[in-house]
Amino acid sequence: MSETTATGELSPFREKVTIDFLTLANHVEAVNGLLYMSGGGWTDHNRVIPANGQTPISHFGIGASVCVPWNETNQPHRLILIVENEDATLRVLAAEAQVNVGRPPQLSPGSEQHAIVGISVDTVFPRAGVYRLVAELSESGERRTWVFRVHDVPAMPTMAPLQG
Repeated sequence: MSETTATGELSPFREKVTIDFLTLANHVEAVNGLLYMSGGGWTDHNRVIPANGQTPISHFGIGASVCVPWNETNQPHRLILIVENEDATLRVLAAEAQVNVGRPPQLSPGSEQHAIVGISVDTVFPRAGVYRLVAELSESGERRTWVFRVHDVPAMPTMAPLQG
């Protein structure tokens, strides 16, 4: 991908680290540079509230890709992930991932690389409502957000086994 330099010239190299994508899923794993995702891309999370009213633990995954340009390889880049309510007054999760990609010998000069991040989360949302996932690169300040809603669903009553 080409970008314009400060002098207005077209540069064949991307200048800064960027976030390619950010998503939520039922389950996420990053293995050997690949993102394995099940039930990805949702914006509504239904949590089942048991009869006793206790707030359950919610399990979900965060998937992201960070694009590292040629000139930013072989150095650490910090990706900050936050889950907060819609007005940013309540933080549910704060996590960091350090991304550091090298230059394999067969990589063509100027090539970008994509670092895949997968995080498994178990957390308790204090109440139903609107939340957002925020990803930020600490060096550039670039941010991406993913807005989602948490809904409370009452548990189905269990039936006593028939005796006969």
